[in-house]
Amino acid sequence: MKRPIIFISNDDGYRAKGFNEIVNCAAKFGDVVAIAPDETQSGKAHAITMYDPLYLTLRREEPHIKVYSCNGTPVDCVKMAYDWLLPELGLTPDLNISGINHGSNAAINVLYSGTMGAAIEASFYGAPSIGLSLDDHDHDADFEATIAFAERIIPAMLAIDKPSEPLCLNINVPIARPEEIKGYRICRQTRGFWKEEFFCRQDPRGRDYFWLTGGFCNHEPEAEDTDEWALENNYIAVVPIKVDLTDYARINMLKGLKL
Repeated sequence: MKRPIIFISNDDGYRAKGFNEIVNCAAKFGDVVAIAPDETQSGKAHAITMYDPLYLTLRREEPHIKVYSCNGTPVDCVKMAYDWLLPELGLTPDLNISGINHGSNAAINVLYSGTMGAAIEASFYGAPSIGLSLDDHDHDADFEATIAFAERIIPAMLAIDKPSEPLCLNINVPIARPEEIKGYRICRQTRGFWKEEFFCRQDPRGRDYFWLTGGFCNHEPEAEDTDEWALENNYIAVVPIKVDLTDYARINMLKGLKL
């Protein structure tokens, strides 16, 4: 039987451990074609490259696996795949995966994440899409629990009918051993925001420069139906997301404005 085609990208770059873990895992279920950034592109969200040339480099080729790198953003990688490479190869993906990201993309992080930017972009082309993240920024993080869940979600997603509208899941895995994971929760995005801080220092010429840091402010820490609660309680958080940002509840109110 013909093996499914699985497209993979990420924002940590093609050398990242999480990326290579999910490439190897996905190859058990289908033929993998992957394009990831040359270097780390975290925080690039849905950015695209418009004023510089893009380069595509084959990095790995073996049975059921082709891995390329691109000097652009995560979304550039997806566009390069779907609008150039995959047509050249005569392939149409059955599933898209972005990750495994080193670090959580729960709550409002979904707006900043290059991993989720790639997952969302890939979903526009018709196949279901998964953004997969582990709540651990360590470059040598333990992905055993994440891979264990991937081995369940990949065949499940391959078995569903092709969605009539873009389908994208934001999946976040807590830092835990597989036996410590309590299960998974279908939940919603936590309401909150990042409170940024800038540390100002001076370079040798006396010019100010800044380092960005900060912390997440959870507006509903007690809500048990959110992705942040799930992670804090050793559940895998699965959030279906969509791109339509329209605030429908305020449409009628705005129609009443006298402008």
